[in-house]
Amino acid sequence: MITVDNVFLKYRGAKEDTIHGVTFNVKQGEIFGFLGPSGAGKSTLQKILTGVLRDYRGSVHILDTEVKLRGHHFYEDIGVDFEFPNFYSKCTALENLNYFASLYKNKHADPRTLLERVGLEKDADKKVAEYSKGMKMRLGFIRALLHDPKILFLDEPTSGLDPSNARTIKDMIVEQKNAGKTIILTTHNMHDAAELCDRVAFIVDGQVKAMNTPAALQSRISNTQVKYSFEQGGQILEKQCLLAALRKDADFVAALASGGLMSIHSKEQTLEDVFIELTGRCLE
Repeated sequence: MITVDNVFLKYRGAKEDTIHGVTFNVKQGEIFGFLGPSGAGKSTLQKILTGVLRDYRGSVHILDTEVKLRGHHFYEDIGVDFEFPNFYSKCTALENLNYFASLYKNKHADPRTLLERVGLEKDADKKVAEYSKGMKMRLGFIRALLHDPKILFLDEPTSGLDPSNARTIKDMIVEQKNAGKTIILTTHNMHDAAELCDRVAFIVDGQVKAMNTPAALQSRISNTQVKYSFEQGGQILEKQCLLAALRKDADFVAALASGGLMSIHSKEQTLEDVFIELTGRCLE
C-alpha cells in the first residue's frame, strides 16, 4: 500500500535537509506508527505521504502512484486527520461534513451517524466556531472517514481529548483496521502507539532510528526490574532486583520458601523507555 525509498526533503530557505534517507513499507490492513518528539519530522513525513510536500528526493508510492505525480483521484483513496484541523467556522458541523462529502465521488457515510459515534450528535447544528478543541479534534477525525478511504493518515488523533473520548477514537481506529484499512498514525503518545500499532518507527531529527513491532522493541532491553516485599523478623522489608537475577536473590528465595513473600511487582520496559535508550531523547 505504501512504499517509501530513501526519501530526503529540504524546505526552501533551509540550509539542511529536514528528512534524511527515510525508507519503509506498509502493508494493507496495517497500523504503522511514527513515534517521536515534537519537531522530529513526523508531520513533515505525513505531508510528504499525503502529497502536500512534493519537492522530496527519492521515491514515495501510495497505491502504486508516485506521490509527487499524483492527480486529483489520489485523494479519493486517502483520508487525512490533521493535528490542527481547519473548518468553515461560521458553518455548523453538519454543514461542514456535508460540504466535504460533496467533494468526493465515492459514496460517503451518513454524517449524522458519524457525529453520533463521537458524541457530537447534539452539537450537529452548532457553528464550529463555538466548538472546543476536543470537539474539533473529534470532528476532524470523522471528516477523514466520510468517503470510506483505503488509507488513513492520522496526526495525533487523541491529542487534547479526555480519556472517554480518546477511547472512542481508538476503538474506531481499530474498527477501520479490521475493515482492511491501512493506517499511518503520527504521535508522541507512546501509550497509543503501543496499544494500536502493528509496527512503529522511531523518528528523531528526520531519521528512522529504529523500526519494529512494539513488543519486539520493548524486548530489546532486558533489564526488567522486580520489586518485592517480605516478612523477616517481624518486619516488612522491600527490595528490588533485575528479573534475570531474581532466582539467585537470597532474600527472595528464602522468603518464597518460608512463605514470607508479601508482594511482587515487575516493571517492564515501555516504548518510551526503549525510545530514550536507543535515541537519547525524550518523547515530549
